[in-house]
Amino acid sequence: MMENYLSVLEDSLRQKIQVLDEIFNLSGEQEQLLKQDDLDLDAFDRLVEQKDVLSEKLDRLDDGFESLYARLEKQLKENKDMYRAQIAVLQELIARVTEKTVSIQARETRNKEMLSRQLARLRQGINQSRRSSKAAYDYYMNMSNGGMGMSQFMDQKN
Repeated sequence: MMENYLSVLEDSLRQKIQVLDEIFNLSGEQEQLLKQDDLDLDAFDRLVEQKDVLSEKLDRLDDGFESLYARLEKQLKENKDMYRAQIAVLQELIARVTEKTVSIQARETRNKEMLSRQLARLRQGINQSRRSSKAAYDYYMNMSNGGMGMSQFMDQKN
């Protein structure tokens, strides 16, 4: 019976590793988008949505693992020698999960920094466009209202 529970824990960790791999790959796709001069925000948003779905799946796997482990923890500690091989496999899988989580966090931090730079560049472009539009509008208003009138007054004085 205990072996079945340990198998379920192992399967849960293996599934978690698969989900983490998928999240890592999606983060890599985001990184490639962020490296482009012209950021495709729709594609970036789709990747964020896919990662959200995977994150929810990860949360469910975590909850299931923790719940089952909490029920088995006492027996595992009391019978360490009996389940030594299965415990070693679980520990190795947990180490892989931790390693993958750290890699994802590092990639996400880099992506966040690149996204901030991209958004700052977009804001700067929008502000420059606004300034140019305002200057053109001011010039147009000046020429249509005051500029012509002033030259007519000058011509009349001569």
